[in-house]
Amino acid sequence: MTPGFLRSAVILGLLSCVGPFAIDMYLPALPKVATELDGTIAAAQMTITSYFIAFGVVQIFYGPLSDMYGRKPPLLVGLVLFIIGSLGCAFAPDVSWLIAARFLQGLGGAAVMVIPRAIIRDMHTGTQATRLMALVMLVISVSPMLAPLAGSGLIAISDWRLIFLVLAFVAVLSILMTLFLQPETLAPEHRVPVSLKAIGRGAKTLFTDPVFMGLTFVGGFGMASFFVFLASASFVYTGFYGLTPVGFSLAFAINALGFFAASQFAAGLGERFGLIPMLTWAVSGFLGATLMLLALVLAGFDQLGVVILMLILANACLGLVIPTTMVMALDDHGDIAGLASSLGGMLQMFSGGLMVALVGPFFDGTPVPMVAAIAICAVIAFILMRLTISARLRTPVLPV
Repeated sequence: MTPGFLRSAVILGLLSCVGPFAIDMYLPALPKVATELDGTIAAAQMTITSYFIAFGVVQIFYGPLSDMYGRKPPLLVGLVLFIIGSLGCAFAPDVSWLIAARFLQGLGGAAVMVIPRAIIRDMHTGTQATRLMALVMLVISVSPMLAPLAGSGLIAISDWRLIFLVLAFVAVLSILMTLFLQPETLAPEHRVPVSLKAIGRGAKTLFTDPVFMGLTFVGGFGMASFFVFLASASFVYTGFYGLTPVGFSLAFAINALGFFAASQFAAGLGERFGLIPMLTWAVSGFLGATLMLLALVLAGFDQLGVVILMLILANACLGLVIPTTMVMALDDHGDIAGLASSLGGMLQMFSGGLMVALVGPFFDGTPVPMVAAIAICAVIAFILMRLTISARLRTPVLPV
């Protein structure tokens, strides 16, 4: 592994942390937000959902803009929007204001999710891209492991509003890193003018590609399962199991550890066994772990240790699924990598937001709705995986 490869992973990983930090640092504060702003649990969860919706909708714009102007200018615009949204959250007088500010924050945070993917595609394809994507995810792994603990610490010394001031400061540091450490990876001669006709043509290519759409939604429903966990876990772990905010943060970090540890093996396993066989086994493992968890919870074995253990296994499978589907979906669309990345991200965020919205009315503070929704995501991902692999095997595969 060359120093330049590792340097790219660290920079892109740190930039990509901004969006997840806006979610993970805030999770321990959700119950307090609901109480302090006189909102319901559903209203507090809506502050998560509004972020996801904005995060998804705007991705369709960042990709084409990065194809036209290069990767860095749209990235900087997104970070500025993120700062404004974070400050709006910090001074929100009520839950409606907070929901709106979180929406603005999501509009900015999407840039640091879409554009690093396109940067990776600018530099590598195939298993090399999978390896870099996995290294980026290793850096991102500090978010679910440290961000909730950081949020709990900030709540202990002040209140939840300080979390958003810290996020604004982190975004400022990210702007400086983008300006001075991240090189532009899209040369002027490779840039594509933005036009509705070009976007429509590219979108039609992607929407009519069953492999791209299938891989996008396989990863999307894998991510949706995690979004359901994000929106529900703080209430389940603190309300049903009686954990403190710090205890929840530790449990959350343990749950996420399986994902990021497994993601580091994605490239190696893909090289050894092939990406398609690895994806098949990983999605099957995700399905098996989540269905077993649901069966145990319904049978009354809903102890905290059981839930955490089974989620570790499920998330370990997702650690192989998500980076692999991201890379495979973009491999055949290098000429419109920005648009493909943004469209794929938008569809995945909609999948996650939809699942959170659907499970909200059924949430009763117990683990059942949460694990049932996660299992449903796994079933959908498995069905899509089988259909997509059939389409992939019928389509000529470009060398990687």
